[in-house]
Amino acid sequence: MTLPGQDPAPNKAGARRVTALVFAAQGTAVAAVSTTIPAVEERFGLPALATTAILLAVALAAGAGSLLGMAAVRRLGPVAAMRSCVLAVAAALLGIAWAPDTTVLVAAYVLFGLSVGGIDVSANTRAAAVERHYGHSIFASFYAVWSCAGVAAALLTAGTSRLNWPVADTLVIQAAVVVVLALGIRSHRLPGTTPGRASAAVGTRIWVRLVPFGIVLLVAYVIDSSVSTWSAAYLHETLAASLAAAPLAYAAYQAGTVLGRAGADRLVRRIGPVAVVCWATVLTAAAAAGLAFAPTWPIAAAAAGLTGLGVSAFAPLCLASAGRLQPDAAEAILARLNLFNYFGVIAGGAVSGVLGSAGQFRLAYAAPALLVLLLMATARSFTPVRTESGADERSNPMYWAGTT
Repeated sequence: MTLPGQDPAPNKAGARRVTALVFAAQGTAVAAVSTTIPAVEERFGLPALATTAILLAVALAAGAGSLLGMAAVRRLGPVAAMRSCVLAVAAALLGIAWAPDTTVLVAAYVLFGLSVGGIDVSANTRAAAVERHYGHSIFASFYAVWSCAGVAAALLTAGTSRLNWPVADTLVIQAAVVVVLALGIRSHRLPGTTPGRASAAVGTRIWVRLVPFGIVLLVAYVIDSSVSTWSAAYLHETLAASLAAAPLAYAAYQAGTVLGRAGADRLVRRIGPVAVVCWATVLTAAAAAGLAFAPTWPIAAAAAGLTGLGVSAFAPLCLASAGRLQPDAAEAILARLNLFNYFGVIAGGAVSGVLGSAGQFRLAYAAPALLVLLLMATARSFTPVRTESGADERSNPMYWAGTT
């Protein structure tokens, strides 16, 4: 037990569990917001363009939150930063649920964006450090937890909608789940780390080497934002799905990412990150095209699941490789890399929203199907995990045993 004012004992396994809890909390919150968009629109009588503007504000706030998260990690440490951001996300969900008017609603969405941005930096920085101490690829496992939580939250939204519960009740339940997860975020320290370590300066060459990863994140999140944010509206408005059925595309998408991320670490160890990125690119392009031209909502939901399977490896592989460029300044590197993430969210969410409001949701999914093929050119930038001693993960006996 750690006494007040006492540094926690090194605990690699505990660090992994706590980081996974934070990813679960974020996945729950993001799914709660994404799958309740049609219901919130109906409750407040928002036109599609107003919703697009709100989601744009969320993405911009997340970019600012990413930089604030970097400062919080440096000042408070990763565990305290993660815990604070998760609690702020829960507060944002309650704000959306109980908003008496659109002004408070927008403020709650902005708080949500700031908090999610802070989680991105603090959780990904911690995940990169944990992976480095394990000495083999485990980064995708954190995103698998994120996706599992997203599936559960999406199914919860679908279930409460089928029972005709008010959207406010749904969001309150989701916020309660996030708070419960936050209670499990305990202090821990990785072996060989010193609390309060100052971040090192980042050289110009590192920023140049981030560009390929930034391109991958940008394209991946254009697709992710288009599917996550607007798939429920696409099914409801274009393919005549009910409000209870509309969230199932999001659930299928997240289920696809669960399957992809559950096997991504093992696949990376078997065939390497370059081959994984290439195969994922082909699958994502084909699945996004299927989503664009689906004749019925069940087929669209299945295509969304395959899209999730293909796109699932991009973010964890990008962030893991970027975090290895300069481990002693990972929070600064990941904070800036996350800006590409939010540009992708803005582009995907805004363009899809504008096209959707014009009745052209299909075009919003057809265009990214072509865009994703650009990622083939970036594949060689991805690198295998190196241990704390600097050895390639393939020299680690766990690599060959396939242990996670």
